[in-house]
Amino acid sequence: MKRSQINQAIDYAIKKCEEYKLPLPPFAYRTPEEWAHASANEQEIDDCMLGWDVTDFGKGDFEKYGLTVFVFRNGNIKNPEKYPKVYCEKLLLTLDGQTLPYHFHWFKTEDIINRGGGDLEITLWQADENEDFSDKDVTVTIDGCKTTVPAGGKIVLKPGMSVTLEPYQYHQWQAVPGTGDVMAFEVSRCNDDYTDNRFKDPMPRIPSVEEDEPARHLMFADYKERANLGE
Repeated sequence: MKRSQINQAIDYAIKKCEEYKLPLPPFAYRTPEEWAHASANEQEIDDCMLGWDVTDFGKGDFEKYGLTVFVFRNGNIKNPEKYPKVYCEKLLLTLDGQTLPYHFHWFKTEDIINRGGGDLEITLWQADENEDFSDKDVTVTIDGCKTTVPAGGKIVLKPGMSVTLEPYQYHQWQAVPGTGDVMAFEVSRCNDDYTDNRFKDPMPRIPSVEEDEPARHLMFADYKERANLGE
């Protein structure tokens, strides 16, 4: 992705949070210059991948395939002794008509919650022993009610609704075109976006970045290079 796209996506997400009266923590607004002087006491932000994340899944068409994420809190599955949180909370801003490609998680159970905006349509498949689509029905829990759909079936989360997705359940979602952006949230087991995403078609969860302009905001993938960005 181009850095200019990432800057615009995060600027837009901040505006949407203001519109929905969703306060973000102070570090959400930091400039790269401010990140360069972060305290050693803030190592948890780095190690648990807190903060912004923007992806087009390597497809080069962010408006069609993409997601803007803000991670509020998370544990660390590789270092649970230091970071014992077993949960994660994220904002998952999905633009009107935007799609999140098919994937499942080996480790993570997650609730996807439509906090406001448009409708979120989710298509479901159960993975088989070869991690391909199976012909089995898929059972999920929608707002505490067990719901079974056929393989490849769809559910729609209107604002206020939520679904629990379990490991090995392939899911693709789209903000239903014409209904508006979806302010979705994830509440889940602690999460590692480098290691716990199995996409049906191989694609990068963390995209490479073309630095066509200085960064205005940092993503968690930028933290190690923070001293060189924003210039």
